[in-house]
Amino acid sequence: MSKDVISRIEESLVEKRQNIHHWLGSAPAEEKETCLCEDETCVAPHLQVIENSLDKAAQGTLGVCEVCHELVDERRLEVDYTAQVCLDHFSEEERRRLEDELELSQIVQRALLPQQMPSIPGLELAAFNRPADILGGDYFDFLRFEDGAHGIAIADVVGHGVSASILMSSLQMALRTLVPQTDAAAEVLERVNHFYIHNVNLTTFITAFLAHYDPGTRTLTYSNAGHTPPLVFHKETRQQTWLKPTSAAIGLVETYDSKSASIPLSKGDIILLYTDGVTEEMNSNGEPFGAKRLAGLIDDNCDASVQDMVQAIRRVLSDFSNGAPSRDDITIIVGRVN
Repeated sequence: MSKDVISRIEESLVEKRQNIHHWLGSAPAEEKETCLCEDETCVAPHLQVIENSLDKAAQGTLGVCEVCHELVDERRLEVDYTAQVCLDHFSEEERRRLEDELELSQIVQRALLPQQMPSIPGLELAAFNRPADILGGDYFDFLRFEDGAHGIAIADVVGHGVSASILMSSLQMALRTLVPQTDAAAEVLERVNHFYIHNVNLTTFITAFLAHYDPGTRTLTYSNAGHTPPLVFHKETRQQTWLKPTSAAIGLVETYDSKSASIPLSKGDIILLYTDGVTEEMNSNGEPFGAKRLAGLIDDNCDASVQDMVQAIRRVLSDFSNGAPSRDDITIIVGRVN
């Protein structure tokens, strides 16, 4: 195995360890609760895996097969730095599954597909995305599950710029590959976490929300991986439901338990998906825009078209920040059941 590969893995692990510790030390308690779904001690096992891998790299044993003591394939080690057994020592079924994952990783890392607004029966949609830099770390997409139901995805990689953009483009292809193979949003995010958790290219973490929408029953079944909770505004009662996280963010915990939840929608109901660049926009006094103001905007504009609701959010955000450039990427999706 080349020294360059081991060196790159070491650099990636050191960066990831530093980023996680920095986030744990600086993120507000509310953000930690959203991303982790529990207290921050759940990150400790993943940090320990990083430390163990760094120790092995220093000792020259990283990537050494436990069975034959030969070196594990470099390509595999780059997508799972914990790999300790050569493919030759696996059963036919295990080998086929690992080879499929390696093939998926190659597709994911080189893919960049365009986004398209879908035509979903009975659901009017509008979306907006603006990166803080030339390239951004926010992502949204519209997909189709195996049973024909419509998928709505939104995600945010911690950070922005070129590296965040590369990760988001790979996530897009991962979801476009995995969603058509299943009917379950939770299963997709669990597989995505499995793919990313030991990948040397993920040095931060990703929050993601994936919904399975059945127009026939108007049921939204979703899995929220540590993402800022989308809002459902119930037009008839004018009540609000926040779709809180059902699992941790992608790339943060070793033992990943992805769960799903469902909510029935009625005619006139509005669903708002967004990234934290919206609620964390600051005014001149350092005050964040916050979820309460955002919910109030939807209440005030619930009779407007979805396009006008998106424009209203953009306008009020700009006024709130006095037109200052956004510090983070901003993505907004508004949908209305009609």
